[in-house]
Amino acid sequence: MEFSNSYELLMFLREKNLLKNSPKYWWPNYGSFEVVVGAILTQNTKWENVESALKKWRMENGKWRIEDLLKIDEFYLAELIKPVGFYNQKSKRLKLLAKNILDDFGNFETFRENVSREWLLAQKGVGFETADSILCYACGREIMVVDAYTKRLIKKARYEFESYDELREWCERGIEENWHKLAEFYENDLNLCFARFHGKIVEYMKK
Repeated sequence: MEFSNSYELLMFLREKNLLKNSPKYWWPNYGSFEVVVGAILTQNTKWENVESALKKWRMENGKWRIEDLLKIDEFYLAELIKPVGFYNQKSKRLKLLAKNILDDFGNFETFRENVSREWLLAQKGVGFETADSILCYACGREIMVVDAYTKRLIKKARYEFESYDELREWCERGIEENWHKLAEFYENDLNLCFARFHGKIVEYMKK
């Protein structure tokens, strides 16, 4: 595989038809609070484990809502999310994040519209990948998520970057510079492109 920029990489991945059975924005329940939960739960585990935990909550409590998450017992939450590992730690961090969202924004919709990357990175247990996943998939922001799959794929092509943000900016730059060629594919929605670009990378590397 050879490519000189992220646009060429995207074109290579598009030919593979990797997301034919995926939701429009790849991440399930795009734009919802459940995405925030999933971004925390997916740390250091497989997505299949996250799906199991998310489904168990929905079966017992219905839709994921910040207010419901705050009301329930921490140990009950930990038991529900047990498949993801580090469940006691993640239970504490989820409840703290939910509290801070309500304290600082009042509700999830205001959070979606106004949260900054800096605010997210200041939260306990939220690193670059988690913050960008929340911004991209929960808040609909035009930002590329760089995960371990992305790093491995780029490294295979003999590209090296000193930081997470350098790689993220490289991924974004090639797309932005060639947006006129891609706009029709992605309905003039740049974040649809970034979301599906990240999804294509993950699905390609999982094969």
